[in-house]
Amino acid sequence: MQYMLIYRETEQDLAARNDPKAAPAYWGAWTAYIGAMSSAGVMVSGNGLQPPQTSTTVRVRDNKRQVQDGPFADTREHLGGYVIVDVPSLDEALAWAARSPNVTTGSTEVRPVLPPPQSAPM
Repeated sequence: MQYMLIYRETEQDLAARNDPKAAPAYWGAWTAYIGAMSSAGVMVSGNGLQPPQTSTTVRVRDNKRQVQDGPFADTREHLGGYVIVDVPSLDEALAWAARSPNVTTGSTEVRPVLPPPQSAPM
């Protein structure tokens, strides 16, 4: 079964990406983690994301598009990236989530991926 591991990081975690002193440890931890999933054959796909200030939020209200620069809401954790894993059980997905580098300061959400919709009979 496929699960999405959704990585939420603190502002400090995201700042470490570009900090000359913190970046090697930050990227080293993520490289090792992603490499372990790849080596185990459970990783289907995934991406890191640019920081929240690069985002744009779109809503449609009363048939009018509203565009807001930046994240939708103030939060202490920001979406840093995601990975899709294909594992036999939720327990195994949770085990991989517990190994993520951000889990001690942020959080990792585990959510089952919806299977493709069945096509309607003709």
